[in-house]
Amino acid sequence: MTALQAALRGKNIILGITGGIAAYKSADLTRRLQEAGAEVRIVMTTAATEFVTPLTFQALSGHEVFFENTDPTLDSSQSHGKSSGMKHIELARWADAIIIAPASANTIAKLAHGRADNLLTTLCLASEAVKFFAPAMNRVMWDDLSTQKNCATLTGKSWIQLGPASGIQACGETGEGRMFEVSDILDSLYSKLRSGEMQGLNIVVTAGPTYEAIDPVRYIGNRSSGRMGYAIATAAQEAGANVTLISGPSHLPVPEKVTFTAVESASEMQRAVMSTIHDCHIYISTAAISDYRVDEIASQKIKKSEDKLTLQLVKNEDILTSVARSPSRPYVVGFAAETENLVENAKEKLLRKNLDMIAANDVSGRPDQQPAVPAIGFNSEHNALHVFWTHQSPVDAERHEKLISEQVFDVARKSQLAKKLISLIAKNYKASQARNEKNTA
Repeated sequence: MTALQAALRGKNIILGITGGIAAYKSADLTRRLQEAGAEVRIVMTTAATEFVTPLTFQALSGHEVFFENTDPTLDSSQSHGKSSGMKHIELARWADAIIIAPASANTIAKLAHGRADNLLTTLCLASEAVKFFAPAMNRVMWDDLSTQKNCATLTGKSWIQLGPASGIQACGETGEGRMFEVSDILDSLYSKLRSGEMQGLNIVVTAGPTYEAIDPVRYIGNRSSGRMGYAIATAAQEAGANVTLISGPSHLPVPEKVTFTAVESASEMQRAVMSTIHDCHIYISTAAISDYRVDEIASQKIKKSEDKLTLQLVKNEDILTSVARSPSRPYVVGFAAETENLVENAKEKLLRKNLDMIAANDVSGRPDQQPAVPAIGFNSEHNALHVFWTHQSPVDAERHEKLISEQVFDVARKSQLAKKLISLIAKNYKASQARNEKNTA
């Protein structure tokens, strides 16, 4: 597997195509993204369809092509995709990255000023995904002061500009304004999607449920799918970390380039965790570990002979607490899956277990959620996190009093939340290391 494939595999990418002769390059870009393992969806403006047919991109991506919110120029005989009146929110939440290539001067101007008058600009405004744009236009249009200001405005809004290149243009003139070649766009995607925020750090992530045996065929378990933990392991690896993923039973594919250990019970997970913690910089406990196990596991299948069955349960050792108390203590991040009093319970757990950070999520599955908001928690591809972390101010350092800061991440795909959480963890880990070095100096 190439480095590009490792960076793009499994990523959800929206390729936005605007009007311009360079739209032909987007066909090759679609194919190359697909070959790298990315899931690609195409969004075209009306002007783009005058240069390359939607059918081309439908064939290359294997999915319908999306147009304007309401586009009367694309009748049923022309449309090989479909128009969508409310598709922008679904696409905005789905995307890990948005690439507009080619990006016309008109679309750049719209995005710079927050206009949302078609599906592409609307979903960009509604998305928290990483955003790229590859300008493509005549050299005079590119040199125009308004275009330059608009590009500067976009990069100031965290858009990543790709190009343009210089050379012979379709109009016959020579100069800046050519869309980046596909290979250059792919190189930029690779470098930008790998943040390097955890370069060289050793990270241990636990994920999934644990199963506690009752007899040879039955067990006590929980509803965790492992999605959040696997997404965090992937995000940490992409940020440059050396990742060890310790997982309970899960049907998810093992992330690329991580050291993987499969376990079943809480005791197996504890042994695996404690054997790796000595050279660990950051420990992230997303696993839904069983609090109790059966005291005496039946050697044979228990027969259904009585109306009631009584099981004696004993408490499992708390792995998170053990890690937080270990002599070679890493930076410790816990998770709190709560069904009520989320904020209060998370803060209490943060302090009681002496954690550095905790990410709390609601797994109540309440039916009163808004219909437009995706379901979150166990077995869902979406989640929302309320993150708390401790630190000391100079005033409170002598009294050893801890302050608690917080960050709320609204509903999003778990892969997107994982990137945000990894970035926050990296920032706070580095800050804690700087404080420790200052205190020991």
